[in-house]
Amino acid sequence: MQAMFDLAALGIGPATLLMFGLMVVLLLTGMPLAFVTLLVSLVFALGFFGPLSITVITSRIYTFVNSFIFVSVPMFVLMAAMLDRSGVARDLFDAMKLIGGRIRGGVAVQTIFVSVILAAMSGIIGGEIVLLGLIALPQMLRLGYDRNLAIGVVCAGGSLGAMIPPSIVLIMYGLTANVSIGDLFTASFVPGLMLASLYVGYVLLRSYFSEGVAPPPTNEKIPSAEKLRLLKGLILPLLVVTFVLGSIYAGIASVTEASAVGVAGVALSAVIRGEFTWKFLRESAMQTLSTCGMIVWIGIGATALVGVYNLMGGINFVAGLITGVSDNPIVIVLLMMAILFALGAFLDWVGIALLTMPIFVPIVTSLGLDPIWFGVLFCMNMQMSFLSPPFGPAAFYLKSVAPPEISLGDIFRALLPFIGLQAFALAMMLCFPQIAVY
Repeated sequence: MQAMFDLAALGIGPATLLMFGLMVVLLLTGMPLAFVTLLVSLVFALGFFGPLSITVITSRIYTFVNSFIFVSVPMFVLMAAMLDRSGVARDLFDAMKLIGGRIRGGVAVQTIFVSVILAAMSGIIGGEIVLLGLIALPQMLRLGYDRNLAIGVVCAGGSLGAMIPPSIVLIMYGLTANVSIGDLFTASFVPGLMLASLYVGYVLLRSYFSEGVAPPPTNEKIPSAEKLRLLKGLILPLLVVTFVLGSIYAGIASVTEASAVGVAGVALSAVIRGEFTWKFLRESAMQTLSTCGMIVWIGIGATALVGVYNLMGGINFVAGLITGVSDNPIVIVLLMMAILFALGAFLDWVGIALLTMPIFVPIVTSLGLDPIWFGVLFCMNMQMSFLSPPFGPAAFYLKSVAPPEISLGDIFRALLPFIGLQAFALAMMLCFPQIAVY
């Protein structure tokens, strides 16, 4: 059957420009990305191949949503939603006073430590930034911390959920790149801790060598009974992290099974704390439904678009353009990182992963590079996009709970040093791949 309107006569180059331009125009109208990609894929499927090509779109969508590993996404989202509504994070922050009170800039450092533990419990970024914005930011501002440092610590620390397992970003990359998510978790753990260490080092340098950035440490003695009470706040979070990540790394459970263990652990923590109510469960479930619905719809649209573009010969066309830039694989990877960073200023990371990884990962493997290593680079790049203006989501999450005198401009200015630290970590990963694929 003939195509309804013959777009094939344009050739793949002009058709690519037309497809990209149509997406940009539709996105500027405010239409959601999922519907934009679905509409564009439908137009080009009919224009290139006719009505019979619709079956290709439906078969690709079925393959995407039928993946068993995809079950772990709603589980980890539910885990994060329960964590948002429990007092576990507040108790965890209070417990870290035992460490933070002894050094200059201690509250900022303990905020980063709490960020790492929360990231290992949930893998969701938005909720973590909001939690820290409600708990840590007011305390740092009250104690006299430099406002830019306090804002940067909350946003950058809260964004560690993109790097530290069980990261939803890693799971979506593994789904689209068809690589082991367990291997991705193992590879990203050290880079994630390296990035957290860079944040801690920056905070300590600023605190000790810049006057007025952080208050001096308190010398008050904490009674033994109070220490014991604070330490109890560490037990439940550390148990959840140990069971989730320990079961994966020990080979006891798959990522999907470990996600169920995490949900059970956080739910049990809420029961022990007396917070598990019908309202708690209902609100957590509704938040999970909303987040997963967004991820699934974006996935459906992006999968359909990539499938149609692949049939058009577009993936080979783009691969030829990228690999034709240089014979040096690192230059090609740098070009991919630049493209991802630019897309991160305008698109959600889910859409970026699902739209670009089917094109980029085959190029990476054809160059003889490790797709696991590239996945860690992708996640670190996406973490930079979370903080980067003009549409960095981290800034908007914090703005929703920050004091009214803190503007979006203030937040983005405060994030610039931390974006620099992320860029340095990305450069380290490019120069020394062994950091990830040890």
